[in-house]
Amino acid sequence: MPFLTLKATHRAHRDDIADLTTRRPLPGPAIPHLNPFLFLNHHGPQVYPPHNGGLPFGPHPHRGFETVTFVVEGSLAHSDTGGHESVIDAGGIQWMTAGSGLIHAELSPQSYMEQGGPLEILQLWLNLPARLKMTQPRYIGLQERDIPVVSTPDGEVLVQLIAGDWQGVRGPVDSLTDTFMSVIRMPAGSRIQFDQLEGRQIFLYVVRGHVSIGEQRVSQFNLAELNRDGDALELAAEEASVLLFGHAEVLTEPIASGGPFVMNTQQELREAVADFHAGKFNVQVT
Repeated sequence: MPFLTLKATHRAHRDDIADLTTRRPLPGPAIPHLNPFLFLNHHGPQVYPPHNGGLPFGPHPHRGFETVTFVVEGSLAHSDTGGHESVIDAGGIQWMTAGSGLIHAELSPQSYMEQGGPLEILQLWLNLPARLKMTQPRYIGLQERDIPVVSTPDGEVLVQLIAGDWQGVRGPVDSLTDTFMSVIRMPAGSRIQFDQLEGRQIFLYVVRGHVSIGEQRVSQFNLAELNRDGDALELAAEEASVLLFGHAEVLTEPIASGGPFVMNTQQELREAVADFHAGKFNVQVT
């Protein structure tokens, strides 16, 4: 069973948004995308004082892709023009399929703005293939208690299984594109292996700690880019680590992106902008 090897690491660059500490490994100077994985913002870790202004992500549109948001610390209030509303607390996630178009807001709950506290949130953008660009929008919000945690046979590594199958367990999100997505927590000295990865696009980002792939290290705030030279991946934690790990079908379609829209052609981008200004993203989803 050949193991995948590390091609390169890509360190997140700082791009703070007002008082929100923000790092972005994808896209980066040397890596425009890992299609279908297009974009990752890592907000925090930081501590907000009492009586803060909260997150700055007021109403804004999306079309043509999905957003997966991981709440590591703090909480996140979501609302959108499909009629979905939720407050997701630490350990939870939200998976939003913008599809044909949604306007949403991601803000801090009033209680968090009053009390303050730790905050760490990551958001990943997942491209949709051309056949699903205009699919009906949907939203899934899950608290930590709603997401199964599966351990390695030795009981050391914990895999919070969001989408896909592993060790006979299926995650609660039924991905439209057969994407596997998880949060992995590894104590120092632990190991984990994933199989049947041949031909898949791998997404691996180190939120905390550092791990080794073979003899090479991937440290905190780094995205791993892997060679397509095997069908299994083995990770070893040199210290306590938290990882985002996923894999998906490789997309080779053209990408046309502009701000909050990701389509296949410039004409489709122009249509997205026109539809947004025409109020077509405000229709309630039934």
